[in-house]
Amino acid sequence: MIGLAGWSGSGKTTLALRLIAACKARGLRVATLKHAHHQFDVDVPGKDSYRHREAGAEQVIVASNQRVAVMIEAPLPDPQDRRPLRDLLALVRDVDVVLVEGFKTEDHPKIEVYRPENGKARLADTSPNILAVASPGAATQDAGRMALDLDQPESWLTEVLDAFASRPWQ
Repeated sequence: MIGLAGWSGSGKTTLALRLIAACKARGLRVATLKHAHHQFDVDVPGKDSYRHREAGAEQVIVASNQRVAVMIEAPLPDPQDRRPLRDLLALVRDVDVVLVEGFKTEDHPKIEVYRPENGKARLADTSPNILAVASPGAATQDAGRMALDLDQPESWLTEVLDAFASRPWQ
């Protein structure tokens, strides 16, 4: 599991997309988990699966010969609560790499995606779970962490896979 954390606009999604492609190019199977801060929908209003859910189905599975999508209605009792990452990881099966985007307050190992021009504080300065910092042009150690060039993820993917595999999340 490789976590990607950072402030909005730092490039987490762009990095995730490049890491997915780089992992796939190596023949690895990849799953992603992304935190959303708001209500979202993966279904299209008017489609049968949407209508099933709107009618009250707590689980809707849509399957074709290419894809299976599972939607589970599972509201937390307090709308301010966050769903624990461990609960979501239990849903992942048969992959080599799990990329976790967001969940910056969870205690799993992460890469911080950092852009100084955003003017935000570094998460690495206060989080012991950040093993690496990816920023534009980075190339040296960062206070004991790996310093990664945000624009060259293919060049450091092997090192990161090894480092994260040697420090599994308990």
